[in-house]
Amino acid sequence: MSRIVLKAILGFVMRVLYRPRVEGMERIPATGPVILAGNHVTFIDSMFLSLLVKRPVYFIGKDEYVTGKGLKGRLMAWFFTSAGMIPVDRDGGHGGVAALMTGRRVLEEGSVFGIYPEGTRSPDGRLYRGRTGIARLTLMTGAPVVPFAMIGTDKVQPGGKGLPRIAPVTVRFGEALDFSRYDGMDRDRYVLRAVTDEVMSDVMELSGQEYVDMYATKARAA
Repeated sequence: MSRIVLKAILGFVMRVLYRPRVEGMERIPATGPVILAGNHVTFIDSMFLSLLVKRPVYFIGKDEYVTGKGLKGRLMAWFFTSAGMIPVDRDGGHGGVAALMTGRRVLEEGSVFGIYPEGTRSPDGRLYRGRTGIARLTLMTGAPVVPFAMIGTDKVQPGGKGLPRIAPVTVRFGEALDFSRYDGMDRDRYVLRAVTDEVMSDVMELSGQEYVDMYATKARAA
């Protein structure tokens, strides 16, 4: 119920203020498991995705968003979980495995799972190399991958901090990708890389971003 209320209120406000342009929504299957994989330029990307897509979208978030104390902490926990965030300790030694298994559970329940293959926000607006978790998920579950691009959200919340600004936003969805030809090959690292690169290639075409063949975390550290 809280998810419905949040989506109704914030979805209305967002449409009035930002008048977001959504392209290709019909490419998201109406039923069954599906992975939404896209670029990540700012913190607010997940909110636009969750509020605009008709089906409920679940995604991974840092557990620190829901473990705060006091009234503020409880409000933040309600907000993020109502928006579809599943808290996971991603900083621990098994953070990647926990995130992967969480995504698998969501998909096996027939739901929509949103993921950013880059693994973190882009440090400079360019599109970086995808991590192979996206490939493992689609090969383990058989769920199709619908690539998407967030365009303009970096102008709404530059650097992922501060109050959102008013700026035009476009969310563009591509054709669903079926990787059933690789069934049973989710442990082959060459297949995992090929699947991931195919997804990122589509994201690049949808977003128009410059592609950088290195991980965003390394670029940020440098």
